[in-house]
Amino acid sequence: MLLEVDKLTTGYTRVPVLEDVSIAVETGQFVSIVGPNGAGKSTLFKAISGIVTPFSGSIRFEGRDLATVPAEQRPHLGIAHVPEGRQVFASLSVLENLELGAYTQAGRQNWKRNLERIYALMPVLAERRDQLAGTLSGGEQQMVAIGRGLASEPKLLMLDEPSMGLAPAIADFIFEKLIEIRQETKLTILLVEQRVAEALESADRGYVLEAGHVVLEGGVQALRANDRIRQAYLGM
Repeated sequence: MLLEVDKLTTGYTRVPVLEDVSIAVETGQFVSIVGPNGAGKSTLFKAISGIVTPFSGSIRFEGRDLATVPAEQRPHLGIAHVPEGRQVFASLSVLENLELGAYTQAGRQNWKRNLERIYALMPVLAERRDQLAGTLSGGEQQMVAIGRGLASEPKLLMLDEPSMGLAPAIADFIFEKLIEIRQETKLTILLVEQRVAEALESADRGYVLEAGHVVLEGGVQALRANDRIRQAYLGM
């Protein structure tokens, strides 16, 4: 198992945002975590990245307890976190943003190969390599953020709300890119997303998070057929 979150309870004050949450991600899987705003989806990612400390429970990556690994060391293990809101470095060029992603040992060793792969997957980044990231469109900035994650040569790519703030057609394009990235790289992807239909369409497995609890989990076909999912999230 690549990632195991077991009975995690955590939050920002004494009041927990997540309670008793367990998820598992196998190597090579595409796993989606869906649910409404405020369900705790981003908090889960922050706990895996080390930004938020667990109150109880455990998080293991390749069998290693992440409680013993400081946040700044976790990318070196192969965990890449693409945060919500893109958060590109606006005053740096596209290429400089990608270079900043390659600060891990694996990213530095394979920088040239990874850069060629990123440009092949997202040709617009090659065309705009010298352009300031802050002058790009929202969709292009999201591609920079994803490219920056790929530059670290991760084993696990965590994407937090990649469609946020994007026009529907641009969001659809980003989802198509994620499917392409997965096919080309065989990368393990953990996706947090409000657009439930798209998130489940491309995934192997899904979890539904509501009010800090996992309320449903399973294979994507079973989740898409579930009446609760169909009514609450798919408008059916």
